[in-house]
Amino acid sequence: MINSTSFLIVLRFILLVLLQVLVFNKLNFFGYINPLIYILFLYWYPIKQNRTTFIILCFFLGLFVDIFSDTLAINAAATVTIAYLRPTIMRFVFGVNYEFQSFKLNNSTKAQQFTFLALLIIIHHLVYFTLEIFSFSNSLLILQKTFVVSISTLILGMLFSTLFSSKKE
Repeated sequence: MINSTSFLIVLRFILLVLLQVLVFNKLNFFGYINPLIYILFLYWYPIKQNRTTFIILCFFLGLFVDIFSDTLAINAAATVTIAYLRPTIMRFVFGVNYEFQSFKLNNSTKAQQFTFLALLIIIHHLVYFTLEIFSFSNSLLILQKTFVVSISTLILGMLFSTLFSSKKE
């Protein structure tokens, strides 16, 4: 029998892939800005779950987005990279609090949540656009696309995070 946490993880996985593929891949703000909202899966994934399972799920998340976006495993590589780096990013953002068993993302401050999401998005986009462009002579283009798409993803990510927050204030 599936428990509520596993059900929620599977539901988020499916909904974020569908939302990315059916809605956000079709959006082209100013011709080249496509928010990559599926990264929220890494933000919302429970902290104390099995890390190996998390990395495998992130690989399949990126792979499914790649299959429907025709991007040759670039999303999978970028998603696995930030899945691997997530504990380090969390230690950097949340400090000692991250190590406690009772730590929950909703109990942290808004500034910490924003910083954590921003770092996930920036690292993902930097890896993504470096692999997509794959030319160090176009470093300025990589940084420009990383910055612009990160801003749009961060705005939408904070919007979705606020709308679907389980914490009632």
